[in-house]
Amino acid sequence: MNELDRWANFYLLTAAAAAQLIGLLFVVITLGAERRRGDASRIPIYLTPTVIYFAHVLFLGALLTFPNHTRLSATLCICFVSVGGLVYSGSGLIGGGKKRFIELRDRIPYAIVPFAACGLTVLGGVLFLHARQLGLTLVAAGMLLLLAVAIRNSWAIVVEVASTPPGRENSK
Repeated sequence: MNELDRWANFYLLTAAAAAQLIGLLFVVITLGAERRRGDASRIPIYLTPTVIYFAHVLFLGALLTFPNHTRLSATLCICFVSVGGLVYSGSGLIGGGKKRFIELRDRIPYAIVPFAACGLTVLGGVLFLHARQLGLTLVAAGMLLLLAVAIRNSWAIVVEVASTPPGRENSK
């Protein structure tokens, strides 16, 4: 697959960035855990989606660097990971169960933008079967959008943890 070979550096770079940012996020949360006692119930609301969006980029980048992909196998990898992302971010839009954001405006960076990014990667995966470069470009755009929103969400979490005095709870 000549097309995937030309994109290999991009996929490796985005996957490596996502992996490193997941690690840094865990370090920040571990260091800040003592500052936020009694606040563990909100972790799934804000931290879990951010980790999942980084993981989405990591898995997609890793899967697309497998050697000997056919067009069909690459499309299946893209669509499988991205449909999972659509379902996950869609559940954040609906707000069922524990996924109730404290502020409705939080749905934009934690659910709406990731849903659009995952939709873009699904569209790119399907288009890859017929228009290879256009499909891979849409996949790359979706991955970058997901990476950017996960970085934004990480920053919001880090600022929240850092700005909370020890032993106090804050709004997020």
